[in-house]
Amino acid sequence: MTTAAASADLQGFVRRLPKAELHLHIEGTLEPEMLFALAKKHAVKLRFDSVEAVRRAYRFRDLQSFLDIYYEGAAVLRDAEDFRALTAAYLRRAQADGVVHAEIFCDPQTHTARGIPMRVVLEGIAGALREGERELGITSALIVCFLRHLSEEDALATLREALRFRQLFQGVGLDSSEKGHPPSKFQRVFARARQEGLRAVAHAGEEGPPEYIVEALELLHVERIDHGVRCVEDPALVERLREARIPLTVCPLSNVKLRVFPSIEEHNLKRLLDEGLCVTVNSDDPAYFGGYVLDNYLACAAALKLSRSELALLAANSIHASWLAPAVKARWLDPTQAR
Repeated sequence: MTTAAASADLQGFVRRLPKAELHLHIEGTLEPEMLFALAKKHAVKLRFDSVEAVRRAYRFRDLQSFLDIYYEGAAVLRDAEDFRALTAAYLRRAQADGVVHAEIFCDPQTHTARGIPMRVVLEGIAGALREGERELGITSALIVCFLRHLSEEDALATLREALRFRQLFQGVGLDSSEKGHPPSKFQRVFARARQEGLRAVAHAGEEGPPEYIVEALELLHVERIDHGVRCVEDPALVERLREARIPLTVCPLSNVKLRVFPSIEEHNLKRLLDEGLCVTVNSDDPAYFGGYVLDNYLACAAALKLSRSELALLAANSIHASWLAPAVKARWLDPTQAR
């Protein structure tokens, strides 16, 4: 088999694996083409003069340098149709990559601070998620995230407002600038969310230390850790994650783009797998980081010399780590379901 044929064969194999994507910021799927289209629709002046100029700007020093342009891009999202179109475009791409279930983050504070009503954000996204299940067969859950660089009081106000639309989302999360904003800052808001029956996840251990992972588990009572790659600095934490089967929603291309690792070859994904952790592969903010979920799998397969059994394990982990009902998980984990 030629190299090209082998590559196509591997791509087909990974695409056919039923997968869940569990770490995906919907605002981070805003491709430059849609950015320009929405800017024109709403007469928003951009500082870029072309799609190519936008893509050239996607060279980041760290997480904060990415967030600066991420929030700037989100400013073109103004009405429910914008959020619906953004989400629908992601779901079509995800289906092409073999994603059967997606648990999607949104950042309401990014939009409500600009005067966009909570209803517009949540109803626009949730409407597309319903269409995605009906038309594409992709099931989903929506996770309302709190921006950790803002105050807990702001997060509590956001939760209170979001609860007016409780039927539209299933969980809460914590994202944005990690350094200097430990999970402990948000204990009250996560306690309130638990009282409302919401599930919880949190970004921790990307740029922040392993102690942030411990705080997320012990103080916020999350059931998944988003990123978590720095757990290896604490052997006791690794053992805890392994014994409790706490999933890590790892985003390899994002980690390289944001300089968490110098290169994909130096990423610790395989080490995490070898440690027996429940690792999953996700795309994070794919419009900005150069790859959707299939791209992340294939980049890791090539750079880390992952076997097909390891790739299948990563996909199976994503189903196990999802919020799907046990019977649905069992169906997707049935080998005969590989497409």
